[in-house]
Amino acid sequence: MRLRLPAERPARPPTGYKIAHPVLSQDGTRAGFTGVSLGGALPYAVLDDASCVYGRRHRPPARLCDCGFHCVHDRAAAEAMLCTAEHRAALLLEVSVLGAYIRFERGFRYARQRVRTATAGPCACGATAAALADAGWGRPGWKALVPVCAGCVRGRTSVSLAGFARLAGEGLRVVAGEGGTGHPSAGLAVGAEPGVPELAAEAALLQARLDWFQSQLARLGERGNGGSAAGLTD
Repeated sequence: MRLRLPAERPARPPTGYKIAHPVLSQDGTRAGFTGVSLGGALPYAVLDDASCVYGRRHRPPARLCDCGFHCVHDRAAAEAMLCTAEHRAALLLEVSVLGAYIRFERGFRYARQRVRTATAGPCACGATAAALADAGWGRPGWKALVPVCAGCVRGRTSVSLAGFARLAGEGLRVVAGEGGTGHPSAGLAVGAEPGVPELAAEAALLQARLDWFQSQLARLGERGNGGSAAGLTD
């Protein structure tokens, strides 16, 4: 006799937690996430359906496969994964578990999800993140991003936290987590008007870019003047 687990029919979708890297499409018009383990090769949107990473035709989560989205029940368990060196730049996601799911001791494997909130850790310099900038790696058609402060953006491709939320859509909130120095940047839900924190973060980001470009222009100007002077003395 084969025992079957009882079916669950919750009144509202269960909540789970996971970590993922933010990604920006090559043309800069879309934003999403890519996982840190089995499904890392398949970037996903804020509201998305899982697919089998092995290319099989069954619907995730299949009992005899590892396919499907994965998350844990406890926020602290997801935060603990951010301590490892390879995951320091990942974001902490709070998700709604949708569709069919299989419950395990520590979390869920499931068919569909909605990312509700993404929390960015501090910049590598220790300051509170104000934007997400090019991490120097990615997937085909997608650039991976890392949290950065306004001072460390420089000339890299970047998007503010609120801007990432707008590109991702579906009511996503992106917030700066605690632990960095400086004032955190508040997230912006889709359709909401930017407030003072969002506008201040955007202004700081633009000012940092302007300062970097001015410094580059100054260097080019010094090189040009030096070259001219050298030519006159030869």
